[in-house]
Amino acid sequence: MARPKQHGPKLPVQQLAILAVARFAEPMALTSVFPYLPEMIRSFGVNETEIPRWAGFTGAIFSIAQSITAVPWGRASDKFGRKPIILLGLASTMCCFMVWGMSTSLAMAITVRAIMGGGNGNVGIIRTMVAEMVPERELQPKAFSLMPLVWSVGSIFGPAFGGFFARPAEQYPNVFGHIQFFKSYPFALPNLVACFVFFISLMTGLLFLKETHETKRHNPDWGLALGEKLSRPFKRSRKHKQRRHSFVDDGSSAPLLAQADLPSSHRATTKAERPSMKELFTNQTVINLISYTFLALHSVAYDQVLPVFLNYPRQIPDGDNTHLPFQFSGGFGLTSEKIGTIYTAYGVACGFIQFFLFPLFCSRWGVLNCYRFAALVYPLVYIFTPYTTLIQDDTLRFAALLFIMLVKGLVVIIAFPCTTILLTNSASSLQILGTLNGFATAFSGLGRAVGPAMAGAIFSIGVKRGYIIAPWWFLAGIAMLGTIPAFFIVEGDGPTRSLETDDDDDDEGDDALVPNQDDSEEEAYDYGVEALDGVPANDSDSESSIAAKRLLETDEERKTPRGSRTYGAV
Repeated sequence: MARPKQHGPKLPVQQLAILAVARFAEPMALTSVFPYLPEMIRSFGVNETEIPRWAGFTGAIFSIAQSITAVPWGRASDKFGRKPIILLGLASTMCCFMVWGMSTSLAMAITVRAIMGGGNGNVGIIRTMVAEMVPERELQPKAFSLMPLVWSVGSIFGPAFGGFFARPAEQYPNVFGHIQFFKSYPFALPNLVACFVFFISLMTGLLFLKETHETKRHNPDWGLALGEKLSRPFKRSRKHKQRRHSFVDDGSSAPLLAQADLPSSHRATTKAERPSMKELFTNQTVINLISYTFLALHSVAYDQVLPVFLNYPRQIPDGDNTHLPFQFSGGFGLTSEKIGTIYTAYGVACGFIQFFLFPLFCSRWGVLNCYRFAALVYPLVYIFTPYTTLIQDDTLRFAALLFIMLVKGLVVIIAFPCTTILLTNSASSLQILGTLNGFATAFSGLGRAVGPAMAGAIFSIGVKRGYIIAPWWFLAGIAMLGTIPAFFIVEGDGPTRSLETDDDDDDEGDDALVPNQDDSEEEAYDYGVEALDGVPANDSDSESSIAAKRLLETDEERKTPRGSRTYGAV
């Protein structure tokens, strides 16, 4: 008699947490420079009115390089596996970040920023790993909301320590005032702190992250083996421990059957094939990619231009420089440390919204409706942002700014994970997700490049003529265009259905792996657990170990509903 199902599918919390540590590097690389970037560019001798232009271009070059290399990185992850490409991206970003902090000229800063963007294709690859770890649609809102949550946390620490540690010899003369290195390189310290975070991310991924690519996940992994040895003294006994009904639990173990022993149909499913353009670019994937590109263009441009606006000198409105409702100028006149404080409060609030409200919104109104709502709110945020500078009372001015930033944070938290879920569910199969997310990163990188570059240039032109609303209304217009494709999106069934196996074939495969047909399923499972507990740790390839693993695998296959199986191969 089959064991009754007591629990539904569960999130692979441990692996998602390890992946989140690796994901943490991206917001660190992007947002930690925001508070001090205007001051850094000013230190290169750039004119005040040209600072917005070059700040936008410096932010854009990162995304341009990332866009150019995103598809090659995605294809590399399909060919070599997700994990090695992610580790390579982390190592590259760590090295570039160290050099970025010691930039002595605008040309050097732009060059390093370009190399940093081109050497990191982790955005799309990590998104692919999440989709491969969590094929169950009911769990996707929680799983896909985790990485934007990590972005929010990174947005807390990135700008916070970016502003806190910039110019340490001036801010903290008693501690750093006598160190010549920090006098010569005033923006090096926040980048050294970031390098330490990158190193932790790199080592965590190396030792504990499991490969999720279907044809690579059974390959030997010396990093996982080393991590297992290092963590073994800290682990409790796992005797009779229930295993999650998901492939990631046995991802680091050896294959139960050698490729030569697999049926020909199973060998065919494990052969890597390059997806065709027709398979990649269906009507819905194209619409989702366009929508995602517009979202990245205006949302990231806002985040890039806002610190420039906050750093730009204050201007008291009068009859000569102000003609409402359109002609006025002036910013908030804040230093990098105050900008960092504002971003810290903003990030904390976004983290709360992300963790508590986003899953509730998605479960109640649906992913597609939530995304459409966010798309409609974006233009309003951009239109009203510049008018906060007209408020003369300091408390009211900052309160209005924070309110607008929180509204923007809310729609960002809704929009990005929702568009990721919609794009993933528009894919025809899991085999193409690496390449599809590579194209998504490329197109969004193009948007993240064009948006800050154009917004920064328009900012410089606008303030020269007294129209500081120019970049914000430009972004509002782009956001309005971005609402159009949102209403042509149809929520798909997801990529897992194309990989379902035939019931008869599955039954044959299950029977072939059952050593003792007379035992009940429960007895076979208990026998397999006991057998594994009795096998020495260094004898995982013994005949008894393999037989026990086959028993457990057979039990997992039987307990897993056929509609939720992701792969046909063992």
